This record gives sequence, structure tokens and C-alpha cells, in this order.
Amino acid sequence: MQMSRFLLPLPAALALALAACGGNTTDGTTDNAAAEADRAAENATTPGAVPPPVATSNAVAMVTLAPTAGNQTAGTLRFASVDGRIEVTGEVTGLSDGGTHAFHVHENGDCSAPDASSAGGHFNPGDNAHGRVGHGEHHAGDSDNITANADGTAQVQGWLEGATIGDGAATDIVGKGVIVHTGEDDYTSQPTGDAGDRLACGVIEAG
Repeated sequence: MQMSRFLLPLPAALALALAACGGNTTDGTTDNAAAEADRAAENATTPGAVPPPVATSNAVAMVTLAPTAGNQTAGTLRFASVDGRIEVTGEVTGLSDGGTHAFHVHENGDCSAPDASSAGGHFNPGDNAHGRVGHGEHHAGDSDNITANADGTAQVQGWLEGATIGDGAATDIVGKGVIVHTGEDDYTSQPTGDAGDRLACGVIEAG
């Protein structure tokens, strides 16, 4: 008989248990949903979060080349970020018939000098030795030579490695210069590959 003082009537005990379970389920569901929403918002706005791959693959820039004093070389090139490198495509005209010519991204977006010396040296944010892109150490602005056909036109299909487009980093080529040279790059001589004078110059602009 003394134990009855410590036991609730069965209906009351069941009601209390159901109320406790129902409250935990409702509160737990609400809390979990709120936490998931908070985590999603945090991931979307956290500085330094990795951007979707499509943002990188869509980065594009363009350059229009104009001849330096006494030359006729001109053209248009397109720079596009693809699979971790920058592909360069386009056309350059006014070259020597069947000639091979170097072209590079240069450190300054300034073509004001008659000989384009205002564009400075090769774009080289990593302070590397000059070389051939895809073959060891090289400048971020190094690209392979282009070869003209019999009428002095070259179809460009090259690439850059170690450069970026439009991200504001030290490796960003937007606002830099592009130079086409009279000679070919030997990929060895420092610091320019013994590529000769400057035939054309242009400034890279975001596409």
C-alpha cells in the first residue's frame, strides 16, 4: 500500500509520456531544419569558398592587336579558361610569308610607345625563368610560336599556364599587354627567347 504514493494513475502516466515524446519530435524537427538552413546560408556566403567549376570555365578575355610603327601586323585573340589553363585562339595578319613569330603576354597594358616598349617585359608573377609553356619552368605569359601561311596570316591555337582571367590575383592577365615579335622564340635565351622586335601590341580586356 505504501508504493501507491509513488505511482501515477495509468491514464495520467500515458498522457505525460505522449506529451513528452510529441514535444521532442516537434522541437527536434524544427531545430534540425533551422540548423540545415543556417549551414546552407553559411556555405553560400563564407569567404574563400570554392566557386562552382562553371565560373572558372566561363572566364573569357579578348585582345585587339594593332601594328607598331612601320609594321602592318594586326589581329584579334581570345583567351578562355579551360581545365586549369588558358586557351588562346584567334588570327594574326600582316606577318612575314610563312614566317614563325613569338607572341607573349607582357607585364604592362601600355602600347603607347611607337615600338611598344611601354608594354615592358614578359608577364612573370612567379619570377620564373623564361621557357616553353608545358615544358618545365616558364613565364605565365609564355606561349608557343605562331606560324603564318603564304599570305602572312597565322591561325592561333596556343595556351598559357600559371595565369588566370579576371580574378584580381597577381596571375590575372586582364589589363596586361600582348606582343607579337619579328622573330621566333627559341624557348631558351633569357629573358625573352631572343624573339626580336615588336610587330604588334594590344591590351587584354575582360570578355
